[in-house]
Amino acid sequence: MNSSQIPHFDYIFTGTGLASLMTVYKMILSEKFIDKSILLLDQDSKKSNDRTWCFWEKEENIWNSIVSKKWDSALFASKDFNRHLALKPYQYNKINGLDFYNLVFDEISKHQNITFLNAKVTDINELETHVFVGTEEYRFTCHYLFNSIYSKAFAERQNKYPVLQQHFVGWFVKTENEIFNPEEVTFMDFSVEQRGNTRFMYVLPTSKTEALVEYTLFSEKLLPKEEYEKEIEFYLKKLGAENYEIIEKEQGSIPMTCYPFWEKNTKRVLNIGTVGGWTKASTGYTFKNSDKKSSELVKFLQNDNQGSISMRSFQKKSKFWFYDLLLLDILYRHNELGSSIFSSLFKKGNPKLIFKFLDEETSLSEDVKVIIKCPKLPFIKALFRVLF
Repeated sequence: MNSSQIPHFDYIFTGTGLASLMTVYKMILSEKFIDKSILLLDQDSKKSNDRTWCFWEKEENIWNSIVSKKWDSALFASKDFNRHLALKPYQYNKINGLDFYNLVFDEISKHQNITFLNAKVTDINELETHVFVGTEEYRFTCHYLFNSIYSKAFAERQNKYPVLQQHFVGWFVKTENEIFNPEEVTFMDFSVEQRGNTRFMYVLPTSKTEALVEYTLFSEKLLPKEEYEKEIEFYLKKLGAENYEIIEKEQGSIPMTCYPFWEKNTKRVLNIGTVGGWTKASTGYTFKNSDKKSSELVKFLQNDNQGSISMRSFQKKSKFWFYDLLLLDILYRHNELGSSIFSSLFKKGNPKLIFKFLDEETSLSEDVKVIIKCPKLPFIKALFRVLF
């Protein structure tokens, strides 16, 4: 690129995480954006298996070719009970990050109107007729910009909305002895010591001797890395792992908040992904929400009549945003209640209805059937706090 000229694009994506890549991939599949120039900017080249995404689904979808494992059953456990959940008509799906990146970038490489540049974004400046984007070396302009670069300042420098983190460390392990059930995912195991927090184990077994074992917290503060790893070691020992090899490690921290990120959207700049509020606030699940939002966004862009739409009108609050707000208010003030809330939900609740609720697809009467399983007093108190 000649840095003395400023290239112009119809759309620029700053950050190429899940939300950006899903959106661009669906733009390609729609065949409605062939005449649009698209630039993707990211300092990460997306060539490593840096994360694992999971989601439940009833039907096959456009991601089916890269699903590496499916489960029909899930275990929910607490100190007091274990429940084996038959998931049908749902299946629990696992996608490796690198498989997703390869699928999308392979498709992008076939289209001359789409450019990926491995560069760090340093400046975004919206003007009346276009948006200016700077990197350490180049300058660009665009008609619309989609930003997925998360800044902690967005949500964490305010006190109106609680901000927790879903933080975790995971080990991909291979054991000498057969200790895993490859037909059942451990969705949440709250039998681990809570220590005043919401802490659980999450296990994705791919064979009798191989699994991703993850120690996860929904809490405000992160732990020293060795504390997560000590808990994973202890849990593996409890499962009966005598000797094992750690094949790979992953770690992450996902903000859990009902902060209305979309209020930062402007006429030409739309925040997407985590920074756009696309993460499910009460669970930290990202893949399914991003799948829905990216489809909505592609449809929204198809209604653009010669630059007449404003990005401010893309996203609004829903009843599920309010439900999430109540739960996060409780966990922010009383983080130790997480285990009892989730245990109440899963002890006698209908798994199919719970997953439908978490997918934000339930009617009001179905919402009541789910919510009524939860402890009443904390939610009544949270309701009064939020309303008054």
